[in-house]
Amino acid sequence: MDYKKEIRQKFLDSGIVFTEAELSSIDFADFGLGRIQSEGLNLIVYENNDRYCAKEMVLLAGQTCPEHRHPPRNGEEGKRETFRCRQGSVYLYVEGNPTENIQSTIPEGQESYYTVMHEIELKPGEQYTIEPNIKHWFQAGKDGAVISEFSSPSDDPSDIFTNPAIERVTK
Repeated sequence: MDYKKEIRQKFLDSGIVFTEAELSSIDFADFGLGRIQSEGLNLIVYENNDRYCAKEMVLLAGQTCPEHRHPPRNGEEGKRETFRCRQGSVYLYVEGNPTENIQSTIPEGQESYYTVMHEIELKPGEQYTIEPNIKHWFQAGKDGAVISEFSSPSDDPSDIFTNPAIERVTK
């Protein structure tokens, strides 16, 4: 199946009702790396204004959102976000005591860009809040994942990725 069709179907199969306009606006973020199936993110943004942001994210099995942080900007602390797993499972990695044997597989050749290894597993109905300016990355489990994100305003161009080759906003 074509990648974009597969992602669209995963959104449809999530049990969440989407409008056709929302499904047509899926952001297929490959971070400028050209390997979206291993390092990528697929999202629908419901709302992103000066007070809050809400979005749905879909990842295929083993798909990884690369390590990054949301730094302070415009005199305000960085983005604070809560991830809530809706379907599948997601392994979230944040700063803290490293987990000895993580469940995820770091994308081949990218090991030096994944530096935080404190693992938090989220299953449907579980959530976790990431404080501003904390390095984090996440990877879907074997069945993929659907994740809701609720956060302070999102400003993708200000995100700082550990891998300097990453471009969050593709040119």
